[in-house]
Amino acid sequence: MSYGEHGGKTTVERLQGHAPTEGTNGSERRPAADTALELLVHGVGGTTPQDMLNDPRTVRIAGDDTAAVFRRADDAEAEEDAARRPEEHRGGPVPEAYVWCNLTSGNGSRALWLLLLPFMVVNLAHWMRPTVSDNRKRAVRLYGLLVRLAGLTLTVLLVAAACEVALDLTAWQCAGTRSCAEAHSWLGFLSPAVSDDSWWSEPGRRLALASSVPAALTALLWYLSHRTWSAYESQQPMERETEPDEETSRAGLGRPGFWYGRRLVARLRVAHTSAALLTIAAAVVTAAARHDRVAGGPAALDVLGWLLQATLVLGAAVVLWVVCSRGRSEHFVDRQLDAALVRVLPLASLAVFALTLVHAGWSRPDWRSEHRLPGDATFGTLALVECLLVIALGVVAHVLYRAHPDPRTAMRGLAGPAVAMLACALGGVMSGGVSQRVADWLDGTGGTIPGPPVLLTWQASVIPPLLLVLLALVGWLARRTLVLRRTETAAVDRAYANEAKDAATTRRIASIRAMAALTDRAPRIVGVTSVVTLVLGGLALAGALATGETPARAADGTYPVVRGAAETAQALGSWLIGVGFILFVTWGRRAYKDRTARRTIGILWDVGTFWPRAAHPFAPPCYAERAVPDLTWRIAGWTKATGGRLVLSGHSQGSVLAAAAAWQLKPSVRRRVALLTYGSPLERLYGRWFPAHFGPAALSSLHRDVDCWRNLYRATDPIGGPVRLAGDCGPEVDREALEDPLAYGRTEQHPLPAPILGHSDYQADPAFAQERERLLARLTPGVPAPRPCCDPRSGPDEPQGPRTQPSPA
Repeated sequence: MSYGEHGGKTTVERLQGHAPTEGTNGSERRPAADTALELLVHGVGGTTPQDMLNDPRTVRIAGDDTAAVFRRADDAEAEEDAARRPEEHRGGPVPEAYVWCNLTSGNGSRALWLLLLPFMVVNLAHWMRPTVSDNRKRAVRLYGLLVRLAGLTLTVLLVAAACEVALDLTAWQCAGTRSCAEAHSWLGFLSPAVSDDSWWSEPGRRLALASSVPAALTALLWYLSHRTWSAYESQQPMERETEPDEETSRAGLGRPGFWYGRRLVARLRVAHTSAALLTIAAAVVTAAARHDRVAGGPAALDVLGWLLQATLVLGAAVVLWVVCSRGRSEHFVDRQLDAALVRVLPLASLAVFALTLVHAGWSRPDWRSEHRLPGDATFGTLALVECLLVIALGVVAHVLYRAHPDPRTAMRGLAGPAVAMLACALGGVMSGGVSQRVADWLDGTGGTIPGPPVLLTWQASVIPPLLLVLLALVGWLARRTLVLRRTETAAVDRAYANEAKDAATTRRIASIRAMAALTDRAPRIVGVTSVVTLVLGGLALAGALATGETPARAADGTYPVVRGAAETAQALGSWLIGVGFILFVTWGRRAYKDRTARRTIGILWDVGTFWPRAAHPFAPPCYAERAVPDLTWRIAGWTKATGGRLVLSGHSQGSVLAAAAAWQLKPSVRRRVALLTYGSPLERLYGRWFPAHFGPAALSSLHRDVDCWRNLYRATDPIGGPVRLAGDCGPEVDREALEDPLAYGRTEQHPLPAPILGHSDYQADPAFAQERERLLARLTPGVPAPRPCCDPRSGPDEPQGPRTQPSPA
């Protein structure tokens, strides 16, 4: 029924108003101009169109299995009749549901996205820069460059960890040690002590074979990025001409090329892929060249080793140039792809990688694998570079914040550097966890192989102190919750003043309100955690470089208390990082098989992958690059075809998508749209953490441009909150916080105890229907004129400042 024929016209044509209806004189006739449409957009976790439309019979009128627009079957069947007799079909809005949950929580391959978690976090840091003025464009470019470089170090770190596991621990240390190779029979053909006549027993050939593991990881990352790049970044934005009254300096999300990052992602993908291949090649050629230089092997091999190392340096310089030379192009739709670069750079890196394998596989009968491969310098350099990049990013963010300070901005503009630090720490934990776990598995308890680099052991040893800090923060949050509960108890008594009070009910409502308020304490938690992580990471790096030994060995000869603390921290850290790695793998495996667990991961991606991939091409794809064009095309096409009214209704993350879609519309279309948001994190989360795109100036401009905007929230909602915009341009945006529960005790209207809804079921509140009717009544059939205070020609166009309104909690 969705795409069938009906009277010679498809369902899609009839519902979009593109198929004209012929009258008796053969003239075309459109539906009535006062036709109303309510476009519903769900939030995180997703739902079904049946639940959204409150009807078991729904019809897909546009879209595919990934994202689509649905209507009730009765509305679809009545569409043609409404077009013929519009005078009989006026009044209430026709609801439509846009379902986008499969963009983030679809098939089992989404479980692989857990591997991309550090990349997603560092990509978020790019979008957390403070609001800037026009005289800080260089600082903005420098901010983006530093985040892209931090993302590049994460790619190198992850691939270096794979090299550490496959090349150093397995092929070099374990296969080169008789006891370890005999304990793992599958390594027998690689060990010279077990198979003297094996062709693979020479160290160079073992390294060449083991390099296939990190190479396969690189291929997997490239495949995931290329596949999602073709599906997400290739979505064409809606082309439109600039209208005379359209501001030239639009909000960031309203720029034509904001949701089309195809060129940048393609450039970053080839740069990161080449960096990964060069990292593997460096791990192989460095070991072989060091042997040739010390052992005095054939001159040709020595010269080839030097040439390969010089080529690797040149390749690294090219990769840095590609990453640094171009950022995002948001002011226009950039459809170029740099075809030569996209093809040549990965092929050249692959050729260099293949040549290093041939060089390492050359016969060297006197070569023996002893000690570790030179991985300490690699991990130490990466840790130092990441710390310096985070510090530099903090300086730039502070400069940007001082140019345009806003007290509501999270961490005074330092949220981006803090999140970038957490991304680097997360990458370090993942790399250290897999190294420690594989080393323990190969070595058992015998201590027969040297194990992972010293720096990774130091980094594992600082995890227990970090957990103590986190435990202290949890205690502070618990104490803060108790204080807030006492305050909220009085607020609940005032809200239900005419009800017979029950201590248990009051305490339960007050506790949920207090817990919901903890969301506003997230900046302090992230700030303290990132600072402690930076300090402990710096101490671990200094300890590894100064001693060259593990913490337990470095503490030998000191006070017994110091030695005991070092041994405890090292053992406990190694155990914790191993347990964390096992939990990570178990969660990924469960998510691959269990749809419920995969849906939970999908909620994580709903929050973290709204933003385009601007800093890391291997991050999970941005679903908004599909969802926002979908909504924009639907709204613009429907208003053009019918000339009708439209209420854009968004819940939770759906309100963010709705706002992004409204920004992308032409001003003339935007003035035909009313916004209804509920449970919305637009100001509470996005406005504070992403002030450059959702700060007071951006939200005020959206408020001026749409016909009207109303926002609903509850004090028991941990996600949604007020948008804090004054009503100078029409009605005030925020309605007073809704009562939750709807009834304190049993009443005639609520004979059973009313539940505390929190973040869900806003439609159950009578205020929802009231506000929707209010928006529909405000939208007039004709083209709305600009409101006097919002007309840029009638006065200053400075955005309205935020209200000094207390938090809903």
